[in-house]
Amino acid sequence: MLIFNCTEAASKFFSRVHKGKKITPVDNNPPSKAIEDDEASNSVEQWLVHAITVQRKHVLLVIHVKTRYCMVFAEAKKADAEGFVAWFADRWREGLIRDAINHGVMDWVDAGVMPERMDQGCHDYRFYRRSHRSAQKHIDEIAWYFQGSASESGCLPPGERAAIGFDAAMNDTPRSSKGQKDMYWPNVEMVAHWLREYCAVDEAGIERALKRRLEAWREINACHRR
Repeated sequence: MLIFNCTEAASKFFSRVHKGKKITPVDNNPPSKAIEDDEASNSVEQWLVHAITVQRKHVLLVIHVKTRYCMVFAEAKKADAEGFVAWFADRWREGLIRDAINHGVMDWVDAGVMPERMDQGCHDYRFYRRSHRSAQKHIDEIAWYFQGSASESGCLPPGERAAIGFDAAMNDTPRSSKGQKDMYWPNVEMVAHWLREYCAVDEAGIERALKRRLEAWREINACHRR
């Protein structure tokens, strides 16, 4: 199940008024005040969603609370929760598959198990009005970079390929969080999470996959420096 914890701005984005009545998918009464206090479950994915306006267009920023893996959705349609969830599920899957292909991790991805598990995981979803201070700081940083990129280029990412590229750059940025001793990379954390939860890979397999990913990452960076 997907849990979309919405900031005040995101809550307003997903809401509309019809004949004087507010219609919204966002529940103001989440199961717990703090996301971390929700009942733990491997089948529940907690995301924080924030909304901003860039060049007079709606932009949604979504970050995975556990791994800090982020995605940015430009020119989002207001009050279209179902459309957003479908877009989100496609982007999440596509971004992970591209990362796996680019870094030699596809040998650990079961093409039969993964799509079914991800479809099941994205089938049910809930929207709650709830914040997360630490994840919000990361969203604010990503929003700053996104606004700067849009200002420099004069436009928002032109299509999904460009959007996935921006996501990849942000997720390849080391981050720190309360409770984490060392810096970590959101893309590495999410790939490990994805292999574990959606590709039926055991911990030994995940370790091998991440080792291969690191080797590929170093090879790619070495080529860019030449």
